[in-house]
Order: sequence, then C-alpha cells, then structure tokens
Amino acid sequence: MIKNITLAAAIGFTLISCGDKLAPVREDAVKPAVVTQPTPHDTDDPSIWVNPEDASKSYIVGTDKDTDGGLYMYDLEGKIVKKSVTLKRPNNVDIAYGLMVAGKKTDVAVTTERETNKIRIFSLPELEPIDNGGIEVFVGETERAPMGISLYTQTKDSVTAIYAIVGRKSGPSGSYLWQYKLNGTDNGTVTANVVRKFGNYSGNKEIEAIAVDNELGVVYYSDEGKGIRKYNAGPDGGNEELAFFGQEGFKEDHEGIAIYKATDSTGYILISNQQANTFMVYPREGVNGNPNEYKLLAEVPTSTIECDGADATSVNLGGKFPKGMFVAMSNGMTFHYYDWNTIQKVIDENKKQ
Repeated sequence: MIKNITLAAAIGFTLISCGDKLAPVREDAVKPAVVTQPTPHDTDDPSIWVNPEDASKSYIVGTDKDTDGGLYMYDLEGKIVKKSVTLKRPNNVDIAYGLMVAGKKTDVAVTTERETNKIRIFSLPELEPIDNGGIEVFVGETERAPMGISLYTQTKDSVTAIYAIVGRKSGPSGSYLWQYKLNGTDNGTVTANVVRKFGNYSGNKEIEAIAVDNELGVVYYSDEGKGIRKYNAGPDGGNEELAFFGQEGFKEDHEGIAIYKATDSTGYILISNQQANTFMVYPREGVNGNPNEYKLLAEVPTSTIECDGADATSVNLGGKFPKGMFVAMSNGMTFHYYDWNTIQKVIDENKKQ
C-alpha cells in the first residue's frame, strides 16, 4: 500500500484508504493529465459534453452518488464550475445533442436517481432541470432502483429521436433494461415513454455500465463478473443478443464502458477491469470481418482506483487533449482526465507483443 500512496502523491490525487480492500495501482499505470476537484461524497460516472461552438470550452458532467448528491460540471482543467439541484443518489449519466424542446434544439444530460426510481433530465450547458421533477422508470415492477443509463440518438427518414436505455440494481433476464423515448414539449419540459424491454442477465451481480454507439447503432452493457453483452440500440432492431464477450481475463467486475471513435466505424471499446485498476481494450469494429467478434487488444493500467464509470471522445479539445480525451472515475471523489495519446501509446505497445 505504501507504493500506491507514493504513486498517488506523484500524480496529484488523494488515495482514500479502505484498509486492504482497495486494488493496488500498478507502477506502470498511465498518469492523468488532469485530476478533478473532489466532490463531497462519491463520484461514480462521467460523460463528456463537447461544446459545438468551441471544443476547447467543453465540459465533463459527473455524478456524485449520495442521498445529498447531484451532477457536477467540470472544465477541462478539472475545476468544478456548476452543480445541479440536489439529487437522491444519482448513479450514472449520459449526454445527447439536439433534443427538440419548445421548438429549440437542446443538449441534455440524463441521470438515474436511484432513491426516487426516476431519471432526471438537465439542459446543457446550463445544467438546469427540464423534467418537472423527474420521470418514473420501471413502473409496476418489484425491482426498480435505476442505476445505469445511456442515450441513443437515432436518425431515420430525416427524423431524429433520442432514447434513454436504463438499467437497474436487479431485474429479470430478458427484460432487465427498459428503453424510453424522450419527448420535448412546447412548454420547455421533457417527458418519456417506454418503447422496449430487453437484455439478458446472468443473475451474478448487477448491470450498471451501459454505452451506446450511435454510428453503429448498438448498445453494450456490463454483466458484472461475467462479460459484456451487445444488442441493437434501436427499439425496432430486435431483442436478439449479438455478442457476449470479455468473459475471460477480468479479475472480478466488468464495469464502466467507453467508446473511442477513430472514424465513423472504427476505434476502441474500453471496459473497466475494476479490481485490477486497468481497462481492457477491444476493437470497436470487431475482428475477422465479423462486427460481433471481439479480441482483446490491450490491457491499459491506469491511475484510477476501482473505476466504476468512464467516457471518451476523439474530438480535438485543444491544450492537453489534441487527439481527444479518456475520462474515468476514481475512488477519492474525483475523475481523471487522460490525453488520448497516452492511452493509444499503451495500446500500440500491446499490439506489438
């Protein structure tokens, strides 16, 4: 543990001790370019909002998971610039662009509010609620407690629709995830209606991490301790499981999922190997010409402690992030920002071996 504390000090964050339960950080861990200011309670999941007017003025929105928690907005230097209204244990968060609300295209951050069985919707970059106090999810179910969430933006016949795919603490296999269509109203608020129920579940632990690939039209989620499952993201795409990969090589839990898009169809899927403090990297496009076959490309050790959630972008954010950013939650109430170049270097070194 002494070595971990030394490394923590060297890269500029505080290690919160929980006895011997915390996974050790490897000495060859990739160091972050930025570590955010800590939140009061317990960070869990980040999402990147790319400013369409000036990418160098983009923000990261992250959850502080507590009964008196909320969403926190950080600038690219890791400074907290805004906090949402108080939320009752917000778990995961995702961002989408251009939802029509009161005749205006509105970027939104949507988070699960676990203790109220709701999803909450906020306008960006204002971080103001536009949901009339929240939208109840898993109505009529015994097992509710929403946790994971990812947003799917689908353009079909020149019409754009945004959907929230929501997971929960526990639920039945085959309908563990529920998909909701977000509807902007003329009075400036957002409603939602259920359009689909799907998703296999091993029954092992829980499903929390969910990530959608808009361009490829698919959704991935971590069945903790078992693997990563893949489905079509569209509500009319069928409920057949397309892939179940990453079933080997993880120390214990499969957690946060981030997608780095090198092109419209290529790049990387990064999965948190939580108790190893590494990220397992798979090809976004699949292998051997099969988009549903995944081979482990690399295991990237990071400075994050037992990471729950992560996100990535390939957009040039300027400054420290010319090839984009990888951001991940860490024990210690912070998020770590990585220059993508440092992640890519490790991936390339692994490919040569």
